[in-house]
Amino acid sequence: MAAPQQQPPAPPQAPAPGPQLSLQGVPGPQPQLQAQAAAAAAAAAQAQAQDFDPVQRYKMLIPQLKESLQNLMKIAAQNLVQNTNIDNGQKSNDGVVQRFDKSLEEFYALCDQLELCLRLAYECLSQSFDSAKHSPNLVPTATKPDAVQTESLPYTQYLSMIKSQISCAKDIHNALLECSNKITGKVPAQGGP
Repeated sequence: MAAPQQQPPAPPQAPAPGPQLSLQGVPGPQPQLQAQAAAAAAAAAQAQAQDFDPVQRYKMLIPQLKESLQNLMKIAAQNLVQNTNIDNGQKSNDGVVQRFDKSLEEFYALCDQLELCLRLAYECLSQSFDSAKHSPNLVPTATKPDAVQTESLPYTQYLSMIKSQISCAKDIHNALLECSNKITGKVPAQGGP
């Protein structure tokens, strides 16, 4: 007996032509929805621009942290009152009290974001200081010989600084190469630089 042949699966069909859903026939405030969408897009673009600057992001998160802390304390007080009433045998008419762990988690999330912003700002500042330390002054330009640049280096000092940076980079490269050779067990070739 021959096995029945398998037929290939049918290709997915395109949606049948027919009435498409549209908001044009729906009664309601469509311009308001469009305005809200445009405002949300503008807010997202502004938030994305602020994400690149850790100081601006920090300034934006501080009021949120303050509000979150106030909310956390309010929920803690409500839970404490409700638990006290339950312990005293009284029924609480407050109904459902918000969960303390959710508000505490929100508070800690904001604290973590603030910590990341501060670390990023510190790294940026550290890189700026290192950049100023290792390349503090520029070489005067030849296009304006009459303009006195007090903070620029003479070309000979600039060359010596660059040579010292190159030799330091070579030393680091050689040390890393030697370390990797020791780890892998390879013997460096004789007569190499």
